[in-house]
Amino acid sequence: MCGRARLSSDVSEIKRVFSIPPERPTPNIPANWNAAPTEDMPVIRYNARAGQRSLDVMRWGLVPFWAKDLKVGFANINAKAEGIDTKPAFREAFARRRCLVPFDCFYEWKKLGKERQPYAVGLAGQRLMALAGLWETWRSPAGERVRSFAIVTTAPNELVAELHDRMPVILAAENWGAWLGERAADLEELKSLLRPYPADDMVIWPVDRRVGNVNNKDPSLIEPDSVP
Repeated sequence: MCGRARLSSDVSEIKRVFSIPPERPTPNIPANWNAAPTEDMPVIRYNARAGQRSLDVMRWGLVPFWAKDLKVGFANINAKAEGIDTKPAFREAFARRRCLVPFDCFYEWKKLGKERQPYAVGLAGQRLMALAGLWETWRSPAGERVRSFAIVTTAPNELVAELHDRMPVILAAENWGAWLGERAADLEELKSLLRPYPADDMVIWPVDRRVGNVNNKDPSLIEPDSVP
């Protein structure tokens, strides 16, 4: 699963990397060194009417449009790639509402005896990564509108397998257009993108155990930590 991450890159850098026109609205996105589900995070979508990408803020934890309660989002922070086109919570979003989720890195935990050591997982060169995401709009009985997203996961590559049996789908730049719907792609082509990212372009390093508490959000969390 992917349930904790860091996004500390400046919003201007995010817009540059993902080719979002400068005239598009720029939301307030504070650095988050320990992002967690239910928090608001940025996503990249394609606005077909404007013919441009946009940067929007949504709640982490997808709430299907037909859900009766916002709490459904707790169970939908991730969407398994396997069967994504048939699962009721995700099939409509997979067909019509896909997005990219920018992260600097994500965190996973490795069991070391009775202890659990957190690791940061990122791209080589500390580049921004683009995770495959799905989004939805939900309206509460009172009329409140909530936009939310889930991160698509797949089997791990050999590097991430040392930590967990799942990893988020990281999309290479040449596949962003197809995923966002900028060019025509059938569902079979889209499903073929939901595969492990090459391990030789990724790095992992141990970080401070304080990352386990979501209230800890300072930059020192990602400094390399000694493993006992």
